[in-house]
Amino acid sequence: MLIVATKNLLLAIAGGLLVNLAFPDTGWWPCAFVGIAFLWLALREATVWRGFLLTWAFGIAFLLPHVYWAYTSVGAVPWVALAIAEGAFIGLLGAAWAVVRRAPSRHTEPPWWSPAAFGLLWVGMEQVRSVFPFGGFPWGRVGFSQVDAPVARLAWLGGVPLVSLVVATVGAALGLAIEFALRRRFLAATALPIAGAALLVVGYAIPLDTQATDGELRAGMVQGNVPNAGLDAFAQARQVTQNHRDGTLALVESDPGPLDVVVWPENAADYDPRTDAESAAMVDAAAQAAGVPILLGTNDFSPEEGRYNTSLLWAPGGEVLDTYSKQRPAPFAEYIPMRDFVGNFSDAVDLVQTEVIPGEGPATVDLPVAALDRDVTVGTIICFEVAYDPIVAESVAAGAQVLFVQTNNANFGLTAESTQQLQMTRMRAIETGRATVQISTVGVSGVVTPNGRVVEDTGLFTAEQMYAELPLRSDMTPAVQWRGLWHYGFLLAPVVLVAFAWARTLRERYEW
Repeated sequence: MLIVATKNLLLAIAGGLLVNLAFPDTGWWPCAFVGIAFLWLALREATVWRGFLLTWAFGIAFLLPHVYWAYTSVGAVPWVALAIAEGAFIGLLGAAWAVVRRAPSRHTEPPWWSPAAFGLLWVGMEQVRSVFPFGGFPWGRVGFSQVDAPVARLAWLGGVPLVSLVVATVGAALGLAIEFALRRRFLAATALPIAGAALLVVGYAIPLDTQATDGELRAGMVQGNVPNAGLDAFAQARQVTQNHRDGTLALVESDPGPLDVVVWPENAADYDPRTDAESAAMVDAAAQAAGVPILLGTNDFSPEEGRYNTSLLWAPGGEVLDTYSKQRPAPFAEYIPMRDFVGNFSDAVDLVQTEVIPGEGPATVDLPVAALDRDVTVGTIICFEVAYDPIVAESVAAGAQVLFVQTNNANFGLTAESTQQLQMTRMRAIETGRATVQISTVGVSGVVTPNGRVVEDTGLFTAEQMYAELPLRSDMTPAVQWRGLWHYGFLLAPVVLVAFAWARTLRERYEW
């Protein structure tokens, strides 16, 4: 018994490590299927509690390397705590699967549809941890890992949840194939991987249109850079704004082409130019040189109860044309839940003196474009908001014809945080059918076409500028049109599946 338990634990841990390899900076996306297959095998005979514990171990093994950037940012204790806490939510998958797999059935072995049931429970787990607790933590959803695989095109139809569903189903089918091979059922063991491969390539049947339907937006993007100093990067507030001003002047001097807007990242002007004269002078000097509005990130300290993480549209001459404030502040980074309690484990909480409070959506601003003789609605996704399905989808539903993801990766060092985020940005482009730009203070920044292809990107901790003629599109993808169905359906359907299996178990046990 001990040998079997140890083997299953090692399988689960190996599975978690393999799934992480599917994400940047390795990006070996087929590893996701193998890792999920290992988890399937580890859970073959698991009870509810064993299923939870094994999948918790899987989740921790996945998350420790995946969110290593948290260690770089705030230290070992918060990093490990994040992996353990989020791993527990992943552990719910194992408990739920044990309920379903062990439910009374006329089948003597897992039926052909059991991988689909596993996949449904997987995506349900991802949806739960995307909304709970403290607004959720959708980072590391397995669908994001597949942006270079054909299955990524399914995001156009059903968003990241549908991609995760297919990936988990195919991974489970691979696990079941191995299980059948061990039982010498070679026909079924051969058929399952073939069916899984067919499911993966069905994405090629989805045409991804990249053509403009409403003209083009000519945008310059400035990555100003700051020293690689971890949390001390936040002490470079004046320098950050100066670097972005200088980057804008360099962009204009290079004469890349006509401009409609210049985009700076999150926190590019930590001192609000609406209230700080020195900051206003630098921002306006850049706007005057470019001759177009600048979309920039700043902090709004006007609320008495905290501050807003704000994106504002600054016109030459100093007029603020529009603003958007981040709807989903990052817990334990921009605000501190349970401050007195978590302060016992890390003094990093003391760095957050004025907490960010939620703004109200949608994540858009209206940009006047003289060349088009109209206003263009621009999506303004701020940093980690790119991981949240509803924020991105609602931005496009509200009319966004192009998306800008403004972010500040300065305190994550040379980790994979920024490339993981760019991977999400690419998936959002496919999901929404919008050209999407990630613009960071220090990189990695990138220009992404509506089919998820990166056409230009920058390095980490470099001062660079980009220019792009971005296609403006107004059509709605099914992922956006049916966003409520995907979001709530994948939350409720797994609950129904578990409840049905549990009811069958109780009925059998008590002979109802």
